[in-house]
Amino acid sequence: MKLKGISKEELEMLTYDEIAYKILETTKKKMKINELFKEVCDILELSEDDYLNHITEFFETLTTNQKFIMLENGYWDIRTRHSSKIVVEEDDDEYEESIQEEDTIEEEKDNYYDEDDIEDDDTDDDLKDLVVIDDLEDEEN
Repeated sequence: MKLKGISKEELEMLTYDEIAYKILETTKKKMKINELFKEVCDILELSEDDYLNHITEFFETLTTNQKFIMLENGYWDIRTRHSSKIVVEEDDDEYEESIQEEDTIEEEKDNYYDEDDIEDDDTDDDLKDLVVIDDLEDEEN
């Protein structure tokens, strides 16, 4: 396959993904990655060894390039030909319940103890048997 209007020298200056984009754009059909890269290699007249040595790099490039999209069954195409549908379904009752739960949790966090509510109980005084030793007394002994 030859891309019309592009000389051999210009093709050699393009990256694999740029050529792949032009292939998908001209053929107007989705392709599997091995077929697509085979087309790229045929256009650039690369050997079978070049194909095998660079197919992994080509795959990595397509996965990171936002111009391409991977479709079902391993097919690749140009992203602009495919729209993304985002469907958000929420049950209104569950949504309202979750908001009420969040409000309740926030209210609980805002509850602080008033000092008048705390009873003084000497039986739980952990520090009552504490003895303070002055450093000077310790040095004299």
